[in-house]
Amino acid sequence: MPPFTLLVAIILKAAIATADSQAIITTSFTPPLIPLEQNAGSDSLFPMPPCGSFRLEEATIDQMQAAMAGGSLTSVQLVMCYMLRVYQTEEFINAVLQINPDVLPIAAKMDAERANGTVRGPLHGIPFVVKDNIATADNLETTAGSWALLGSIVPRDAYVISRLREAGAVLFGKATLSEWADMRSSDYSEGYSARGGQCRSSYNLTVNPGGSSSGSAVAVAANAIAFSLGTETDGSVINPAERNAIVGIKPTVGLTSRAGVIPESTHQDTVGVFGRTVRDAAYVLDAIYGVDSRDNYTSAQEGKTPAGGYVQFLTNKTALQGAVFGLPWESFWVYTEPEQLAKLKGLLCLLKSAGATIINGTEIQNHEVLVSNNGWDWDWGTKRGFPNESEFTYVAVDFYNDIKVYLSDLNNTDVRSLEDIVEYNNANVGTEGGLPGIHPAFASGQDAFLASLSTKGIRNETYWQALEFCQGGCRRGIDTALGLHNGTKLDGLLVPPDVGQSYQIAAQAGYPVITVPAGVNDISHMPFGLAIMQTAFGEAELIKWASAIEDLQLTTPKNPYKRSLPKWYGYRERNIPVPFADF
Repeated sequence: MPPFTLLVAIILKAAIATADSQAIITTSFTPPLIPLEQNAGSDSLFPMPPCGSFRLEEATIDQMQAAMAGGSLTSVQLVMCYMLRVYQTEEFINAVLQINPDVLPIAAKMDAERANGTVRGPLHGIPFVVKDNIATADNLETTAGSWALLGSIVPRDAYVISRLREAGAVLFGKATLSEWADMRSSDYSEGYSARGGQCRSSYNLTVNPGGSSSGSAVAVAANAIAFSLGTETDGSVINPAERNAIVGIKPTVGLTSRAGVIPESTHQDTVGVFGRTVRDAAYVLDAIYGVDSRDNYTSAQEGKTPAGGYVQFLTNKTALQGAVFGLPWESFWVYTEPEQLAKLKGLLCLLKSAGATIINGTEIQNHEVLVSNNGWDWDWGTKRGFPNESEFTYVAVDFYNDIKVYLSDLNNTDVRSLEDIVEYNNANVGTEGGLPGIHPAFASGQDAFLASLSTKGIRNETYWQALEFCQGGCRRGIDTALGLHNGTKLDGLLVPPDVGQSYQIAAQAGYPVITVPAGVNDISHMPFGLAIMQTAFGEAELIKWASAIEDLQLTTPKNPYKRSLPKWYGYRERNIPVPFADF
């Protein structure tokens, strides 16, 4: 029995009052949890039981708070009910890597504070999970999904964790992810890590669940947790969010501290949030952003963030009257799969019917060179013959240096460098797949690690040229597209986030993106989103317009372009690798 399953079983049994010794022996104290074949292909395959008298499935944070304030629900009950949901679904979707052994005492403390009249805020008593590359100074591991860091001890909570603890949120556990946040290999199974195994989307278990923050998104989508944190260097929040029909916010680099996060690139790393609604996600963003002395990039936000946070910008569909959005058609939309494109056009028509103006042809400046014509590709420059125009050129150098700094702060480990990690993967090739062709989840072995290793962290002329070309070029490209267009300043760029080039350009710029659910593909059964792109520290605009679009989606009768529950296609299949393409 996996450790998390054993823990859940022990806690659940301990929470149930023992029957009288003369009573008839009961073999099950929980509702039926095993999926029935007769329900295959429907959203009732994994029915979620109520949490006492409270309907937890699809519940918002506000609804949970109202129930706790009214006395019909406690934080401890919430934790127990999410444990039951994890127990029900984990063998199928594998989203939660480890449950916090302190989660029940933490929840009980939050309940005691509430009983004494103290409610810290909207996240008080709400359970959450975090990606397994975000440090927690407790009995949870922080390993990036690798066996190499098992047992290492972090010196302190990541800044974002400390902020959530202060907000009264309850750390439920760690989520699975693509190992080393997709940094180690060029040919790999998205959502797989040696320590965590293969994470799978509850919409279709046989294909790419989105990554690298796979478990963080999958858990929220499957109603296995209230909200979660992920990290993004290039797509790792927006991609799994849109592929699991939830809201994802990838903040401006520098809005959320990376201190205590296993790094990839100091120029592009950011901590993002997942929720089932824009409001839920905004609550979390408000809790975690801020200036942190351990991450000097966060000083850039001073004077650029709103007093009172981002929740105040939530609005409704009436705000769309007079809104003006840009559509970078040749930059991104031309690459959209036909069925998805037709449905996204339907959603765009809905926005127009609410009074929004959408201007086509607001292209990313120099998109002909900046944007790959063959899907997401962070080595696009090199493939064109120009490594000094490639994102991977500087990311590889950054990783070599940044991981050494992170590892130097750990205790109880002898892993101190990328060289040590590579050596570990080679020595444990059967589980870590350090060599090509050995492990099905790591077909190319650890070739990206080796490429980073070969740089020795040297910031040469090619490095600086690549950084300026990608970061500077993408910033100018987005800002130009958002700028004056026939005398009109745009409120945001609408992009199809299932086209990986869209979030890639924002990632290279370090600019924010939000995605909202937009529909599900009829053939692959996988969701897709509609995203809004903004300039640096434009999160207030993103929250405003995403919440307006969401309200329009939810209040328009018979509107199909919105979040829907998963139907668990392929729930009995266990293929590795999972294909990147859905067709």
